[in-house]
Amino acid sequence: MAKIPLTFACGLYDRMLALYTGEVQAEGIDLDFIAIDDPRQIFDRMGKNLEFDACEMSSSEVISRHAAGRREMVALPVFPSRVFRHGFITVNRKAVRTPKDLAGKRIGTPLYTQTAALFIRGLLQDEYGVDLSGVHWLQGATNSAESHGHPSAPPLLKPVSIEQNASGRSLSELLEAGEIQAIIGSGLPLALRTNPDVQRLFPDFHARELDYYRRTRIFPIMHLVAIKKSIYEKYPFVATSLFNAFQRAKEIALERMYNQRALRYMLPWLPRDLDEIHEVFNGDPWPYGVEANRPTLEALVRYMAEQSLIKAPIPVDELFVPV
Repeated sequence: MAKIPLTFACGLYDRMLALYTGEVQAEGIDLDFIAIDDPRQIFDRMGKNLEFDACEMSSSEVISRHAAGRREMVALPVFPSRVFRHGFITVNRKAVRTPKDLAGKRIGTPLYTQTAALFIRGLLQDEYGVDLSGVHWLQGATNSAESHGHPSAPPLLKPVSIEQNASGRSLSELLEAGEIQAIIGSGLPLALRTNPDVQRLFPDFHARELDYYRRTRIFPIMHLVAIKKSIYEKYPFVATSLFNAFQRAKEIALERMYNQRALRYMLPWLPRDLDEIHEVFNGDPWPYGVEANRPTLEALVRYMAEQSLIKAPIPVDELFVPV
């Protein structure tokens, strides 16, 4: 039987590399791996035109579309990108020194609906009791004067004070000038490296993230893998085939990362980090599947409901096709 040709767009992460090189093959699939390292480009192209058969996709965008009845995609419990977010809250120290100082401020963010911003708002409310109801949000690119992509996520279900940055300056520049008091999102402002007034809200973010994970078992999931529903309905085997291939590619990446005879990555303290991965994550910091990620996924849908992206939390098992 001939293999099914499928396009797959994704960043060239270590956990995907063996699929890109062809070292791992998805059974019954002739996979055309399109490497795109700007995830927003993938999201916009898939969200607007369903341009790929499968792709890396914003978790919050897929879930919000699902909740709104826009089910042109189905999701696999494979997570190309996940990032702890305590270290991605930058502030102007002249205005903000503690988490609760964020209340009522002007805060920049690439997109209010961005998964990174969603998790940051959730942890600020859950962990630090921050009241964000009076915040005025300014949307725009962190380090340029442009917008952050062209998303096609459904509109918010309740009004939120959001303005598009039309200043002709980046969020980073506005933070330096004190015209906004903080930035949250997926990246860091250039001013963090050049202006002593611009600092992380939590300089000890690594210790806080360790404690947070140990208590909550939440390791924020940014992106999942989406498949066009028309492809899945015609060839339902592709879900299991792709899942197994993603799992094997990730296992190969872990094996190579653990080889300490020569460091695979330009991380001088990688041996220390590998010890920590064994201690904290039992050797696998990047599990796939629903059950191993239930606390994170349940937090995600709860935050989405609390922040008016969806009407109510969705049972996480309903979000993914069987694999």
